[in-house]
Amino acid sequence: MNMSGEQRIEASITRVWEALNDPEILKASIPGCEVLEKKSDTELAATVTLKIGPVKARFNGEVELTNLNPPHSYTIVGEGKGGIAGFAKGGADVELKEDGDATILVYTAKADVGGKIAQLGSRLIDSTSKKLAGQFFQKFGTLVEQG
Repeated sequence: MNMSGEQRIEASITRVWEALNDPEILKASIPGCEVLEKKSDTELAATVTLKIGPVKARFNGEVELTNLNPPHSYTIVGEGKGGIAGFAKGGADVELKEDGDATILVYTAKADVGGKIAQLGSRLIDSTSKKLAGQFFQKFGTLVEQG
């Protein structure tokens, strides 16, 4: 599945970049995130609980930041395992563009799921993924603007 979108954030490009690399802001923005720890400047470990249709699963995963071009762009790649529920893996290209005193965050994401979750059907998975992405960017934007 592929998703893309953009979010206008009323903050400087430097502030948005710092927030994209701040585990506390990311943890607070990711729906269902229970744990997010920084393992290195480019690696994070996460535990996220999600409900997709009738399936609720806890995913343990790792995320890596690549193609770093501060403060303009990076690629985030990750994989999570949800036990019997299955797995999810994917990534997103994130680009920041200055817009006066604000920043436009543009993302293109790609994800794959397998196991029990994959049996739920692509329409349910796609709509849930888009909803979760929307919740993340809305919360992220609010936290950065308040910060």
